[in-house]
Amino acid sequence: MARAATTPRLTLEDVHLTFGGDPLFTGVGLAIMPQDRIALVGRNGTGKSTLMKIIADVLEPDKGNRHRDPGVTVLYLPQEPDLSGYRTVTDYLTAPFAPLSEPLALHEMEPLMEALDVDGSHIIDELSGGEARKVALVRALAAQADILLLDEPTNHLDIAAIDWLEGKLKHYRGALVLISHDRRFLETVTDKTIWLDRGVARLREQGFDGFEAWRDQILEEEEVELHKLGRKIVAEEHWVRYGVTARRKRNVRRMRELQGLRDRLANARRPDGTINFAVNTSGTSGKTVIEAENIAISFDGRAIVRNFSVRITKGDKIGLVGPNGAGKTTLLNLLTGQLSPQAGTVKIGTAVDLVTLDQKRASLTPGLRVADAITDGRGDFVTIGDTKKHVATYLRDFLFTAEQWRAPVEALSGGERGRLALAAALAKRSNLLVLDEPTNDLDLETLDLLQDLLTDYQGTLLLVSHDRSFLDRTVTSTIAPSVPQEPGGWTRYAGGYSDLISQVGAGAFSWRKANRQMGAPSFQNADGEGISIDAAKPPSRAARQKLSFKEKHALETLPARMTQLETEIADCQTTLAKPDLFTREPGLFRQTTERLEKAEAALAQAEETWLTLEMKREEIEG
Repeated sequence: MARAATTPRLTLEDVHLTFGGDPLFTGVGLAIMPQDRIALVGRNGTGKSTLMKIIADVLEPDKGNRHRDPGVTVLYLPQEPDLSGYRTVTDYLTAPFAPLSEPLALHEMEPLMEALDVDGSHIIDELSGGEARKVALVRALAAQADILLLDEPTNHLDIAAIDWLEGKLKHYRGALVLISHDRRFLETVTDKTIWLDRGVARLREQGFDGFEAWRDQILEEEEVELHKLGRKIVAEEHWVRYGVTARRKRNVRRMRELQGLRDRLANARRPDGTINFAVNTSGTSGKTVIEAENIAISFDGRAIVRNFSVRITKGDKIGLVGPNGAGKTTLLNLLTGQLSPQAGTVKIGTAVDLVTLDQKRASLTPGLRVADAITDGRGDFVTIGDTKKHVATYLRDFLFTAEQWRAPVEALSGGERGRLALAAALAKRSNLLVLDEPTNDLDLETLDLLQDLLTDYQGTLLLVSHDRSFLDRTVTSTIAPSVPQEPGGWTRYAGGYSDLISQVGAGAFSWRKANRQMGAPSFQNADGEGISIDAAKPPSRAARQKLSFKEKHALETLPARMTQLETEIADCQTTLAKPDLFTREPGLFRQTTERLEKAEAALAQAEETWLTLEMKREEIEG
């Protein structure tokens, strides 16, 4: 729903930045309005995080202006928040920090801590990367900044936490700028999209839903224009060589224009290349790939897997989902024979060639050359199918430069390390592919290609992921904690994540660990309030509330009223934009200004009423 027009809280104008001799930004501009929800998207390496740092005033551009309204607070949460210098989580959360003038009280953050399973007594140095991110996210949300900048906020969060975060951000009072590779997250939260591409920021006045079709249309139009430009140059060159005028005396103006056309074509920046994914499949396995019967394992008295049986056959594509700490990786290791069950049996079928991509990318050890990650240190060639390739050629298909194959892996960025780990896994011969969080640090375009490859993969796939859209597009069945919950209980459901939710209900997986010792989850709603298992189920018709006649009428008529007010606001703005209106017709200027203020106030009130009623309607309808 469109909002009343007002002045931007922060603007960037004509921003230029160069890294290593190559321009990263060439004239980028943007305006952040109150309550904007902006998706900042683009390929890895286009400068999304860098632009966010410029917005946050952490990085100074080479050229351009940044203007922030006085009193507007801006808070930036980077991909890897720095919590150093503090002993405990509570010390970090309650310490003074910019942009706040006073530190936050711990009781103000307790609902957020409960929702994200953050324990204030934990030692900072003992936190994992995901735990540190959740701690920083608590403080960022509690600060209630006017502009909140979040760089990959869903990294290391499980699906339940992502669902909760979506609900929190949808009702955030300030403006948001988000970088994320999670499609569903961006589609749910954002209402504007800024696409960074070849140094330019393009604005789409809609959320991420539909972005890719819009982007592809722009790229196709560019190709058509470049083709037309090439044909025009050919025609002009023909005139230079063979035209009658050219034989008498060359036209200086046309020669200058021809050179300008040549320069324009030579300097045109085409989109970055696309990854050429290919998977190195081996021969077919037996019909039964994995068969587990009543397997169980416990750690420190806590059941991780209990009495679980499953038969995985050739060609199955199975996703594993669940909260962090539920035991997805443990279950994966049990099924693939990397861990022995304490009870029950696991049988691996015949002729199974297993390749694993682990979540921590442990194969990318420091000091290892990029090439060695592909070849396991055995020379500089790799065989894909029946074709022998130099490792530099193979890496070029994954957008690595010719020089990078000799570089150490620690010199790569997070996105490049993700691509390298994926390239290494796909280079090995397999008919059983086990991928633990393969989407981490990959951009949306790369995820598209990976999705297509896994869909066409002729082998068997086991996939752990918190990316709901990726699961929906890739897997045909899903293993998740059993509903109703029981310690160590797992169930196989048909279909992807959305199919799973349709079978068990959306509330069934909004869990948190109430009983930390046993890991027994309770449930929570989007505001982090605990609810019982029975409350997570849709209420019966008799128990449901009803909208009153007045509320139903308001819900049906308010959209038309809001459209009318938006038109009135636009008319007032057009009138006030006339030059010298205040000097020529001060009475009309005053009347129009008052009319504009009343219309904006009425629209804000109408939107608030409509939103409240719509939320009530959704709650009643389950």
